[in-house]
Amino acid sequence: MKRKQDRLIGMAHPQEARTADPERMLGLAMRRGAMGRCPNCGEARLFTGYLKVKDHCPNCGEALHHQRADDGPAYVTILIVSHVAAAVMLSVYTIYRPSSEVMIAIFLGGSLLASLILLPIIKGAFVGLQWAKRMHGFGHGGEDRPNEP
Repeated sequence: MKRKQDRLIGMAHPQEARTADPERMLGLAMRRGAMGRCPNCGEARLFTGYLKVKDHCPNCGEALHHQRADDGPAYVTILIVSHVAAAVMLSVYTIYRPSSEVMIAIFLGGSLLASLILLPIIKGAFVGLQWAKRMHGFGHGGEDRPNEP
């Protein structure tokens, strides 16, 4: 019954699908991306600059231009940094009672530094996630959007 449903929908049998498309490990791909490495091979660098993703991996040839991280990494970075900074700021103010100028200087600088450190890590993890889940053209070698006229 299951095989008949698969044929009706136009899908291959699950066993056949596994041999055609090797499974991509999500955690491994995200870890490799977070380390700034290709999510496929883990050898070559993922970025050409601070946040610019290479079009292809020079080591394994994997096409990386499909990635569409967009604003996701920035939102996650802001979420993490703001929650950590708010908790630390409240604790520091409660314990030490520094002046407003000292609080602004320390936490503005700390938040900026933390954001600049986390942003490429989170963007790399986003690219690894998209690659592992075969999103945005990473799957079967084709784009997921039609060409515009």
